[in-house]
Amino acid sequence: MSADFVLRPSVATDAAWIAELRAVVMRPDLERLQRFDPVRVRERFLNGFQPDHTYIIHSDGVDAGVIAIRPEPDSRWIEHFYVAPAHQGKGLGSAVLRHVMSATVDERPFRLDVLQGSPARRLYERHGFVLESEDPIDVFMVAPVNP
Repeated sequence: MSADFVLRPSVATDAAWIAELRAVVMRPDLERLQRFDPVRVRERFLNGFQPDHTYIIHSDGVDAGVIAIRPEPDSRWIEHFYVAPAHQGKGLGSAVLRHVMSATVDERPFRLDVLQGSPARRLYERHGFVLESEDPIDVFMVAPVNP
C-alpha cells in the first residue's frame, strides 16, 4: 500500500481524461441520486476547467487522479478531487488531502462539497472537515487549514 505521489500542474490537454475520470468516479453516487447523465457529467467539468488551479496526482508511474484548489477571498475550495478506482483504498486520497491542506501557511479555511451519501465524506471527516450546510443533493463542508 504505497501512497507515494507527486502533484504536477495540469495543462489544457488533461481536460478530456479528467472529464472521463470524473464520470467514472462520480457515476455510482450520481446514479444513486438519480442524477447521472453521461454527457452532462463530462460537460460540467469541461465547461469550468481551470488548469491553473488543477493538479494531476501521479502515483505508481501513472496519472492516478486529480485535485483542484480554487482560491476565493475567504476560503480555498477543494474541487474535482478524483482518484481512479484502481488507486482507491490505498491511502492515496488521504495522503494527497493531507499534503494539500498542510502545504501552505494560509488563514483561509478549506471548503468543499460532496454528494449526499458519498463514501468520500468519511475521508473528509477524518481530515477535520465538518458539516457547514446541506441540501438534498450536496453536503457542504469546511475545515481549518491544519486540522
